[in-house]
Amino acid sequence: MNYRHIYHAGNFADVLKHAVLARLIRYLQKKDAAFRVLDTHAGIGLYDLSSEEAQKTGEWRDGIGKIMEAELAPQVAGLLEPYLTVIRELNPDGEIRFYPGSPKLSRMLFRPQDRLSAMELHPEDYARLHRLFEGDHHARITELDGWLALGAHLPPKEKRGLVLVDPPFEEDGEYARLVEGLVKAYRRFPGGTYCLWYPLKKAVPIKEFHESLQATDIPKMLCAELSVRSDREITGLTGSGLIIVNPPFTLKDELHALLPALKDHLAQDRFASQRAFWLRGEAKATKAD
Repeated sequence: MNYRHIYHAGNFADVLKHAVLARLIRYLQKKDAAFRVLDTHAGIGLYDLSSEEAQKTGEWRDGIGKIMEAELAPQVAGLLEPYLTVIRELNPDGEIRFYPGSPKLSRMLFRPQDRLSAMELHPEDYARLHRLFEGDHHARITELDGWLALGAHLPPKEKRGLVLVDPPFEEDGEYARLVEGLVKAYRRFPGGTYCLWYPLKKAVPIKEFHESLQATDIPKMLCAELSVRSDREITGLTGSGLIIVNPPFTLKDELHALLPALKDHLAQDRFASQRAFWLRGEAKATKAD
């Protein structure tokens, strides 16, 4: 309950997560049928990067700040277009002040038929999120532990959906909890697309986490990871990863174009790296650099 994302909004981990989230939403929109985004750990929805908290860390400058200033190759610019268009719409004067959390990003990408269910447990953050979407009939905001939503709110009535699980990783055992939550959710809604975020830093059990996912009966899981610096002398966040269940068939090729560009633009030392590979389902070849 102590985690506040305002200190980290727009950082390199947000760039990866939100760029992929936007790609997943655009893919779902290739069909006319409505879908729902279930955001289990939604935060406040919109972040003021001029606030004292955001200015204290300045993490956004090494994240979205760099991407907005970068000269992007045409293919990469095309892949980032849905995400960056939202950033520009929120900041029409060109100065980056406002950054969307995942519920706001999703909502701004929606068509009239698409819907949002956003969960937030922190009382103050829930109140701010609720005010942000007050009167919006496309969004349902609930004060709830997001882990519970993986059972109570699935499957969605639309029968099509994207589930974003982005916990704060404040407690021990969160990697195991992520696996358990996914398995529970998948049993209720096997046709959904899932996007799970996790941190990369020194001494975290990534190998065991991946092996636990591989031991499930979920047939298709794609992994994307981006590290911006070495973890040899740093105990904090050095990178982040995403597990995408039931990914679009185009996503792996998109990641192979997108991740190297993000690594080049967001690298903080020469040890920056990226990789995209199948945990289960397709060829297990790993492309890393």
